[in-house]
Amino acid sequence: MNKKILVSPSILSADFSCLREDIKSVEEAGADSLHLDIMDGHFAPNISFGPALIRAIRKVTNLPLSAHLMICQPERFIDEFIRSGCSQVSFYLESEGEPLKMIKKLHNNGVDAGLVINPDVPVSKIEPYIDKIDFVLVMSVFPGFAAQEFIPDVIPKIERLRNIAPELDIAVDGGINEKTVDSVIQAGANILISATYIFDASDRKKAIQRLRGKNG
Repeated sequence: MNKKILVSPSILSADFSCLREDIKSVEEAGADSLHLDIMDGHFAPNISFGPALIRAIRKVTNLPLSAHLMICQPERFIDEFIRSGCSQVSFYLESEGEPLKMIKKLHNNGVDAGLVINPDVPVSKIEPYIDKIDFVLVMSVFPGFAAQEFIPDVIPKIERLRNIAPELDIAVDGGINEKTVDSVIQAGANILISATYIFDASDRKKAIQRLRGKNG
């Protein structure tokens, strides 16, 4: 695979009491985008934040913003996430709404559309949409909380996605660190989402470089 390896810190592990500073820190450390985990307490067993915070984040960084919608009714709120300044929005087929309608609306507004698959969801479920989306987000943990352990059973899933869609962007989220990153890149992932590993690092630049396979 010749796709460039991109690193997207998830702000779920940032310190929200100094969020502007944490965002600037990973921006200066070389992050390619920011990952925004949106949870409603129903679809995922946690509550995080929504479009209002994203609008505030948009004012303090030029990095692309990728919203991962772990909510029951993404179609109901899709316009809000578009207006908040997101560059990418991903959602689940298991959520309520019409996937093709949401994908079309995102594309019509210049926003990349992605589908998310949990560790227990087969690739076959999203195959009918592969040629209509910009990326797939493979969850290597069950969504809801940061600092979970990587589930290695997702590796064959990444490999299958890369085989059937050589040009598709494949993101992986959950337990991504110096011990797991090599296997997901070898499997075909090119977007690495990491929360605790980056934000808890004493040197965030080195952490991001390590995820890219660099030691400098």
